[in-house]
Amino acid sequence: MQTSDGINELATALAKAQGEMGSAVKDAENPFFKSKYADLAAVVKALKEPFARNGLSYTQGCQRVEQSAGVTTLLMHTSGQWIKSEYTIPLSKFDAQSIGSAFTYARRYALQAMAGIPADDDDGNQATEAAPQPETELERHLRVLEENREAVNACKVAIHKEDWDALVDGVQQISNEDRLALWNPAPTKGGEAWTTKERAALRSDEYNEAKNRWFAKQGESNEEN
Repeated sequence: MQTSDGINELATALAKAQGEMGSAVKDAENPFFKSKYADLAAVVKALKEPFARNGLSYTQGCQRVEQSAGVTTLLMHTSGQWIKSEYTIPLSKFDAQSIGSAFTYARRYALQAMAGIPADDDDGNQATEAAPQPETELERHLRVLEENREAVNACKVAIHKEDWDALVDGVQQISNEDRLALWNPAPTKGGEAWTTKERAALRSDEYNEAKNRWFAKQGESNEEN
């Protein structure tokens, strides 16, 4: 929260306005939780006249910050004093409906908090989705497998043919980070990238010898360049 150099007159006016304001009326339905809550219109209605009588006004601007959307609320007094606050909500997707709902919810929640209007039932579950959860090891494994499907299939063919040089070439198409994600979890724990037999091939002496040849060639090429 940020403020002007002084907020004494604003604070006095806000205290008077709060003494005149009641709770925002719960006149909106939340169909998911079968409950009522005070929507943005009800919050504005609760503060509009008390604010006007005491020289208070506000403005709200929408903003997006990385994986969040929200508002900046500026509370102002006729003296020129002000209070500014930002409020954002984490989102898991950014389609128009999700962002619009998040902005509406953030405006209501932030204005309600800034004005000091008693809070009613929260309909945040309707406004926005929860922040994305970290991937599990298996989820990451499956995602990386799909992203590297062509290279993984080339490796499988090379293993079946016992073409160790081709296997090294295939593995080199996959980043080190993705190789680790493809290796874990093991097949017995849901891993789908490599069968037990293919994992043994990737640990075999033949593969390691081919890999050493590949690195030796890379070294010779670098020296020539």
